[in-house]
Amino acid sequence: MAEPTGEQFELLRGGARAVVTEIGAGLRAFEINGVPYVEAFDSDVKPPKAAGQVLLPWPNRTKAAEWVYQGEKQQLEVTEPARGNAIHGLTRRKEWQLVEHAESSITFEIAIDGEPGWPVPLHASITYEVAPRGLTVTHEIRNDGESAIGVGVGTHPYFRIGDLPTDDLTLTLSATRVRPFDDSNQLPYADEQDVDGTGYDFRSGKILGGNVLDTTFGGLETGEDGLHHHVLSHEGKWVDVWTGPDFRWVQVFTPDDLVGRGRAVAIEPMTCPADALNSGTDLIDLEPGESWTGSWGVRVQP
Repeated sequence: MAEPTGEQFELLRGGARAVVTEIGAGLRAFEINGVPYVEAFDSDVKPPKAAGQVLLPWPNRTKAAEWVYQGEKQQLEVTEPARGNAIHGLTRRKEWQLVEHAESSITFEIAIDGEPGWPVPLHASITYEVAPRGLTVTHEIRNDGESAIGVGVGTHPYFRIGDLPTDDLTLTLSATRVRPFDDSNQLPYADEQDVDGTGYDFRSGKILGGNVLDTTFGGLETGEDGLHHHVLSHEGKWVDVWTGPDFRWVQVFTPDDLVGRGRAVAIEPMTCPADALNSGTDLIDLEPGESWTGSWGVRVQP
């Protein structure tokens, strides 16, 4: 494999185009009629700031790379040395196996087994499918072990609307709750609070300019379709990041130094918040042989 992200797989339907990578099964590009709606990166570099990566069997950080399973301490690999945490799961730098590749869809699978600090084997798959004005991503996880375990899933796309500056975009979130983070270790140990009356209330939409976020939002309200909706918009153009009911959390990250773009915004669907292996908050509990399936996606108004 010549590229850091392995083989590249293109999906096409109508004017929609996506590129998915073999390493990490990540989303490297998504555009409609040549207009980009995620922050793409070159195939010969590693995903900058986890761009497009799949985060499982936990998203975000596990404090000190430690957690307890059935009374026994588990020691994960420290993958964020600066803070001593384990970050973004076990599969984003692994080679996923191709199951099926059609013109507009692709499915990969991977086994999670024998990893330090992860005691129960899992099987995971992911399917990407493009539509003329959208993208759907479906995750499946199966417990292949002999005891129950709780898992989490997340993903790390950075969204854009063509070449419009990030700070000109309006962000609308369905979140009613927020977990401010602890700057020292990037974990949300400040008290969870209602967004009412705070700078974290994005329910009616706020322009991103002047907002610096690396923030976990919860208490997501559902629309009439039973989904959560997080929207970037500008003068009639919008990107709707929709998530299924099990994606009860969303992380918003606004770095000012994304390679090739500068200021950017990640809208990260998550089934659980940071450090959920320790808190247990909203983990998906899987009995032996049991599977879970959940989806999120993107709809675009050009």
